[in-house]
Amino acid sequence: MSRRFALVTVLLVASGSFLVGLIVAGSLTPAPADSKTSRLPASAAGRGSAAITLVNFADIAEHINPSVVNIDATSLTTGSEDGGAVDKNGYVHPWESPQDRDIAKPRRGTGAGLIIESDGHILTNDHVIERADRIIVKLSDGRSLKAHVVGSDPDTDIALIKVDGAGPLPAAPLGESSSLRVGEWVCAIGNPLAYEHTVTVGVVSFVGRKLFDLSLDNYIQTDAAINFGNSGGPLINANGEVIGINSAISAKASNIGFAVPIDQAREVIPQLKQYGRVARGYIGVALKDVDPDLQLSLHLTTSHGALVQDVTDGSPGGRAGLRAYDLITAVEGRPVSTNDELIRLVASIAPGTNVRLDVVRDGRPIAVLVKLAERPGRLQDSRDNGSERPSSDREVEGSPWLGVAVRELDRADLTELGLPQSLHGVVISRVEPLSPASDASLSRGQLILEVNRRPVVSATEFRHLVAGAHAGDVLTFYLYIPDQAQRALRTVRVDRP
Repeated sequence: MSRRFALVTVLLVASGSFLVGLIVAGSLTPAPADSKTSRLPASAAGRGSAAITLVNFADIAEHINPSVVNIDATSLTTGSEDGGAVDKNGYVHPWESPQDRDIAKPRRGTGAGLIIESDGHILTNDHVIERADRIIVKLSDGRSLKAHVVGSDPDTDIALIKVDGAGPLPAAPLGESSSLRVGEWVCAIGNPLAYEHTVTVGVVSFVGRKLFDLSLDNYIQTDAAINFGNSGGPLINANGEVIGINSAISAKASNIGFAVPIDQAREVIPQLKQYGRVARGYIGVALKDVDPDLQLSLHLTTSHGALVQDVTDGSPGGRAGLRAYDLITAVEGRPVSTNDELIRLVASIAPGTNVRLDVVRDGRPIAVLVKLAERPGRLQDSRDNGSERPSSDREVEGSPWLGVAVRELDRADLTELGLPQSLHGVVISRVEPLSPASDASLSRGQLILEVNRRPVVSATEFRHLVAGAHAGDVLTFYLYIPDQAQRALRTVRVDRP
């Protein structure tokens, strides 16, 4: 009996173990997948495989590093001026200069550069070699050679220098910055704080950033660490191609750096080689993009194009008859959608060229022929922003719900600003914080010349022009901005109770 019971027990345990094994095996073994639901489209599969591909920056650095050089620039100009000065917007060119500011000593700075041709042509920043009397280039193999400036372009902060007699040098491959996307991996190589051939890695944070010149700037922003001494070094993509020249950093934050796009640098190289400088076409107008508020208030039929805000006296645009409120929609038949597109297109055309502009004026299309002049170099603002005249007893409450008060424009104002005595308008004497006027960047000391294209001849007239506006309406103010010596358009959305 006990033997029979033991046998039955063994059989039951074996059967139970077998069944448990089947259940476990069945739960762990995937069922055949239906190809209709599990297979990714080719495009999605491509994106997925690209997303998980690891970038080996060790190989990239090993390949590019021999093309990166250290630059020591010395100027006999004495004084306390040195590199790394922070501009008014908080951006600084990261090239290193000594802390000793003894005026009896030459001015020195170090940066980086990139060999772009085997014959010794090296790309770097204009601010690295600016006013340098001696330039020493240290190659990756340890050789130090004198270099001379081939040409420079302060407007894009690009310079081309050359070393002679060094034999064939390793040139870096140049990519295309126009195809860059935010989030792409990049690495920077340079000589930060004299630590030669330092490699840092990050991503593209933004494309098309404007820092110093709102018309030409097109910087690549990255969080790859860029420090003093990195100026002129390359920014490299995941394919091992140079897509930028490191140029600036933010003085207000860490790991916010900027590089000149390689496409922009490539455009100026031929002129630097041939002429030593870059000449760009110039019309002489201040422009503004057409936003929905501006289109609504000026009754424009399209938002595509560049709206003329101001025309410089004696400029090509002035001689050709361009006016404020003209909407430029094409250059030589090539459509332009924004003022950036117009500026870049005109800048790419040689000075002295006659170009046809397609213009919409008062709702009617016309053609304007302009002979381009040469674009003037970047100028520093020498005006004193703190020299505004104090409010006088003649202040008029222009509009409490707009948040702006004005006063009459008198001869003393016009003489001080160097404006014609025949000019009419009012002076903004006060702007309330958090008001519609403040939101539109109106500020004390600016002159209001027109409201919705109607001239403002007095403070009383101004008050009359804005009194009829209703909540949700948009008013276009035509201003003269003294600290920029320029006219400009500003839209104010009415927010009245």
